[in-house]
Amino acid sequence: MTKIGIIGGSGLDDPKLLKDYEEVAMTTKYGNPSSTFMTGTIKDRDVVILARHGRDHSIYPSGVNNRANVLALKNIGCTHILATTAVGSLREEIHPGHLVFPDQVIDFTKKREYTFFHEEKVIHTPMADPFSENLRNLLIDSAKRLELRYHSRGTVVTIEGPRFSTRAESHMFRMLGADVINMSTVPEVFLARELEMEYATVAMSTDYDCWKENEEPVTFEMILEIYKKNSENVKKLIVETIPKI
Repeated sequence: MTKIGIIGGSGLDDPKLLKDYEEVAMTTKYGNPSSTFMTGTIKDRDVVILARHGRDHSIYPSGVNNRANVLALKNIGCTHILATTAVGSLREEIHPGHLVFPDQVIDFTKKREYTFFHEEKVIHTPMADPFSENLRNLLIDSAKRLELRYHSRGTVVTIEGPRFSTRAESHMFRMLGADVINMSTVPEVFLARELEMEYATVAMSTDYDCWKENEEPVTFEMILEIYKKNSENVKKLIVETIPKI
């Protein structure tokens, strides 16, 4: 049976999105997830919503208990994960407000827990194509139908945070082939893949990081302003996509 987990940020922890709304507390051998789960249905599909950074956005990027989040979603029965994230654009053509559906990721984190296979056995999970092509195509189809501004593929680089990049780092990531930058996709995508869950990211561009001359360097306030302005589009996209999964 299909059950969809949504790992969300601002605006997506809205109970009004769900029919038969219920709040569920979960725990795992790795501790508690970032928040209680909001469960219910969207267009008759079972959905579970988790606030990645806590409902009050109090958990900094490297403090997110990713293993607890992903394992708890698996334990509650989720088969698919749609993750939303704010990203900085590293490309001129990816304007603030545009959506990106990444197909590749570069890991520039340094101190996160990356795997469930660290105790009894070691399993080397293939990761050549970390995102679910099925979910990506469904998201792209929905974005097209809703006439949203989007990019059908891209490489996201995940950094440790909570600080933003230096200008030299921003230029380096561009040279490495990254298109957008965030602090959350790694290790979520890897952990979901280890547990054989389909995972895709809805990335919203909020700024040009700091590589672009004549643009004001990114601030958290700038990210929030753009994200809140466009979160309705992300909600519409999620609601449009869920019945197709």
